[in-house]
Amino acid sequence: MRVDSEPRVWSVGALCLAIADTLNARFNPVAVKGEISGFARAASGHCYFNLKDDSGQIRCAMFKRAASALGFVPRDGELVEVRGKLGVYEARGDLQLVVDSMQRAGQGDLFAQFLKLKASLEAEGLFDPSRKQNIPTQPRAIGLITSLGAAALHDVASALQRRVPHIPVILAPASVQGANAPLELLRALQQLVVWQGPPTKASPQGMAVDVILLVRGGGSMEDLWAFNDESLVRAVASCPIPVVSGVGHETDFTLADFAADLRAPTPTAAAEMVATERAQLLGELDARQEELASALNFTVDRMNQRLDWIAGRLGRPSSRLNDQTRRLSRISQAMQFGLKGQVQRNQQKLQRLAESLPRSRQHKLNDAHQQLENFATRLGLLDPHLVLDRGYAWLTDDTGQALTKVGSFQSDQRVTATLSDGKVQLKVQS
Repeated sequence: MRVDSEPRVWSVGALCLAIADTLNARFNPVAVKGEISGFARAASGHCYFNLKDDSGQIRCAMFKRAASALGFVPRDGELVEVRGKLGVYEARGDLQLVVDSMQRAGQGDLFAQFLKLKASLEAEGLFDPSRKQNIPTQPRAIGLITSLGAAALHDVASALQRRVPHIPVILAPASVQGANAPLELLRALQQLVVWQGPPTKASPQGMAVDVILLVRGGGSMEDLWAFNDESLVRAVASCPIPVVSGVGHETDFTLADFAADLRAPTPTAAAEMVATERAQLLGELDARQEELASALNFTVDRMNQRLDWIAGRLGRPSSRLNDQTRRLSRISQAMQFGLKGQVQRNQQKLQRLAESLPRSRQHKLNDAHQQLENFATRLGLLDPHLVLDRGYAWLTDDTGQALTKVGSFQSDQRVTATLSDGKVQLKVQS
């Protein structure tokens, strides 16, 4: 009876190495197309994921050096093409594909078209920063272009409602993916340019859109291709209203991003860029109010200081009153002298007339003489000494100011009393 030869006994490590050598000789380098699953980036910078399709999956590792050269952020569910080497991870005995490069599936042709059109439009100056318009911080109305079924619509609406619920949002719906998307996006942009709301106090001519958000969520290059349409890109660049592009994720770029006046990394970020939060505006308003109050108080203090200076120049009212009193006295004396002179002249004239008039007109002379005596009597009544003769006195203080009220006197005050025949010095006892 013949006994068959026994199979070779391998150590685990040696068997893994032998399998790795066989895989390397048979397959490597290898290119594989599949869907990403379980993508994770370690703290070291290495990336780990599974590549799968309907009939199988394989573990993949992409080390830091290769991962740093990626032009996009891989996501679960994304269809990609990878190049690398098959091997065996001895620690677990797993079949593993070490990935050297990765690109989105079908990206090669599309990416070449993208670069070609980008270079052409850039040469025309379509992406020149000098063409960019400033984004208003307080728009009267915000235009929004996206799909009604897009998650971006909910994200943008939520952000705007939270930050600026008082600013109206005008939605111009359009497909953001597919063959009809470029034309629908272009029509939506044109609708917002000519849109005008009803007149208001703030906008008597009607409200207009002051900024436009062009947004959609992330996706593959094929998904975002509508935003690379040349007609749409030219319309965005020439739009009279500032356009903010929020297409895809931070690592996604479209030609509409370059043509827009501002590019946001995400749709939510686009909404935040055109909507200064109400709380921030209220805080700024409070600060302005404090500045205004401070300026107003300073102005009032300066005016009070000026008023004090003017009051000091005007002097005390009593001094001005004394000046007026003295001026009135001089005028009174001048009037008395004037009346006496007039009386004397009238008497002389009357005497001359009496001598020249016949006796038949003597009674007229008597009337005139009587009138003259009346004038003389009235003139005498104006003499202030007649008042003093009746027992009255004129009281003045040390400065010569007249004392006419009880409240003007003080205890031990020196007072001068002017009587009809002279002056007497008095002292107030109580």
